[in-house]
Amino acid sequence: MPSLSEQLMACVALGKAVTETLDRDRILEVILERLDTLVAARNWTVYLLDEEAGELRFEQVVGLDAAALLGSTIPIGQGIAGTVAATGEALLIPAADQDPRVNRSIDRSTGFETRSLITLPLKCGHRVVGVLQIVNPEDHTLFEQERLPVLLLIADFVAIALNNAVIHERMRRLTLTDDVSGFYNARYLHERLGELIETARETALVFLDMDHFKRIVDSYGHPLGGKVLKEVAQVIGGELGSDDALVRYGGDEYVIVLPGQDKTAALATVERIRSAILAERFLREEGHDVPVTASFGIAHYPDDAADVKELLRSADLSLYTSKGRGKNTITVSGKE
Repeated sequence: MPSLSEQLMACVALGKAVTETLDRDRILEVILERLDTLVAARNWTVYLLDEEAGELRFEQVVGLDAAALLGSTIPIGQGIAGTVAATGEALLIPAADQDPRVNRSIDRSTGFETRSLITLPLKCGHRVVGVLQIVNPEDHTLFEQERLPVLLLIADFVAIALNNAVIHERMRRLTLTDDVSGFYNARYLHERLGELIETARETALVFLDMDHFKRIVDSYGHPLGGKVLKEVAQVIGGELGSDDALVRYGGDEYVIVLPGQDKTAALATVERIRSAILAERFLREEGHDVPVTASFGIAHYPDDAADVKELLRSADLSLYTSKGRGKNTITVSGKE
């Protein structure tokens, strides 16, 4: 068993390590890499609190089948982890088979046997942000109350680092989000395209512009015109995959990033979007029934461009061609 001074030095080292980055995934990796120097245990699990859903969400694991746990959640107040999240108090369970609160569903899904548990709240101030579980610790002196302060100190370092990462990500998201549509903005577009082209990943880019949007603004005013922009964005977003991105480029113009799609696949995606917009009626909550159409231009990397600037220009030229052809149309670069 490490001496108290050794434990404190290891805690300080952990604290320094987790505060060297604001990337949440990297923080979780560092935590689980270094915890073994403090506590002899092969199995660790980190859950983070989803306050809106009222549940703990699995985030990281060592020593268990991560694939089996992926997507798993624990309602607040249920099981050992849920109880700790609800009370904010640590629970030391030296004999799991004697505690009815132990949730055996994870054992059944992973084939693992939980014999003992140390479950620590991850707290920032008085607010619980997650739970850190040590499963089947090899050192049984960890269940002694005099060891608890060091364990809670570890949990505090982890909680502060994770909370800082969440705040950083929230602020970053705000700088990349368009206020009107709720989707991405032009800053994100250039960042994302730069990443895709740097890795030489095939990408289709779509420019779209709402037809006769000025008439909508003239008829219903700027506030409701903004509402139409948001509703159209939601329709488009509903047709996109998890790797795709919708960007409000400015005014009534949007850009869609379709990684991994060639021109044929992109054309099929855009046709679905065009049809979905055409089939919808907007401002219904306000008692109106507004039809909208849009025109589209598609370009492809690397077929039509060698860099971000050329790709944007090619897609914009294709959109300009669509506008000249009578609107509510799709033009693919190189096939005008």
